[in-house]
Amino acid sequence: MGEAALRIDKLLFFLRIAKSRTLAQRWAEAGHIRVNGLRVEKGSVAVVAGDLITLPKGEAVLALRLLTVPTRRGPPAEAKLCYQPLD
Repeated sequence: MGEAALRIDKLLFFLRIAKSRTLAQRWAEAGHIRVNGLRVEKGSVAVVAGDLITLPKGEAVLALRLLTVPTRRGPPAEAKLCYQPLD
């Protein structure tokens, strides 16, 4: 059995980085997100544990390593356990 994968738009929604999945899709389609250094242009791009995700967040750039793939949009404390912010 392969490792779990999740669409980038769903991931950003589940991790509470995007307020809605539609917003996350817009970010992806605008080319604002990178996964492992490659520009994402579709919300359907699959991500797996271990992937490096970068995206603009306000005036800063948010870089994170996905530790585990979440199965739902849970409380913020649960979402933060799924990724490691990078400097």
